[in-house]
Amino acid sequence: MKRGIIIFQKNAELGKVKTRLAAIVGDHRALEIYKILINFTHRQIQPVIAKKLVYFSNYIESEFRENDSQVQFFIQSSGNLGDKMCNAFLDQFEKGYDKLLIIGTDCPEINSEIIEKAFDELDQSEVVIGPAMDGGYYLLGMNRFIPGIFKNIRWSSDQVLKSTQDFLKLNEIKHSLLPVLSDVDHIEDWERLKDKLTQTKEIN
Repeated sequence: MKRGIIIFQKNAELGKVKTRLAAIVGDHRALEIYKILINFTHRQIQPVIAKKLVYFSNYIESEFRENDSQVQFFIQSSGNLGDKMCNAFLDQFEKGYDKLLIIGTDCPEINSEIIEKAFDELDQSEVVIGPAMDGGYYLLGMNRFIPGIFKNIRWSSDQVLKSTQDFLKLNEIKHSLLPVLSDVDHIEDWERLKDKLTQTKEIN
């Protein structure tokens, strides 16, 4: 069984990450928070036995060129978010994966147990979804390539999850849901969830 975790990761550039958060805390602090989220996400996936497939938004960052046989690096394709995810799944399924998950880097409540559960759900379901509180999802997994799941979705809206489930139900594709978790997009999210990201008292 060949398992992979696709991680969609924006390049950590000043003024280009967590822009809604930056409007309140400033670009430098938003970048610091984003780096904390990235490090947290990689710590959570590290124990999971699966290939880690990191897709950067624009270029492969030099500090991530680590000598780890379980990590591979790619650059996201052009197009909207759906196009980029669709192409990443297609690329990796063509490489022989049996189960693939995709996650971002802004969910402080994700952990290795949830990721393992997602893989387990793909034994019974064709698709697994981790719903986010904002109406999107923090995780999507498939045991076969289903390109239609990325079509006709209004990305970055509160209808992403509903539209995805509507497609699955219409096409009689069995899917499973994971626990509902929160992303960090706004200052209220950060204040509520920052303690999950670090053991230190330096984050404020």
